[in-house]
Amino acid sequence: MAAACPCGSGASFADCCRPYLRGQADAPTAEALMRSRYTAFVRRDAAYLASTWHPSTRPLDVAEGLDEVEWRGLEVLGTVRGLEGDDAGTVTFVAHHATGVLTVGQHRETSRFVREDGRWLYVDGDVS
Repeated sequence: MAAACPCGSGASFADCCRPYLRGQADAPTAEALMRSRYTAFVRRDAAYLASTWHPSTRPLDVAEGLDEVEWRGLEVLGTVRGLEGDDAGTVTFVAHHATGVLTVGQHRETSRFVREDGRWLYVDGDVS
């Protein structure tokens, strides 16, 4: 049986985020990009995170801190725009994580995305 995709879509990794992370396809929506970026955090794929981060807000060291968090699940709470015909959109999500043996928590964010030259890019987000 194929491994489930870390993004929580219910599809296998091979049929979900893997083509995006391998550069074989571009995410068609802001939500698909957000899910694939979550998967990249799970897999510690700094190159994919950098390539999908808008240059105007991308940190100098995308890999910093990737090894410090164990991501344990994703819940997409809602999207506004961000569909194939849009040029911008937001995705609100909660990502569950652990740091250390007994420290568990969650990261809640409303992320902003733009589509430039046909590709969705993460711009920034409001953390709550």
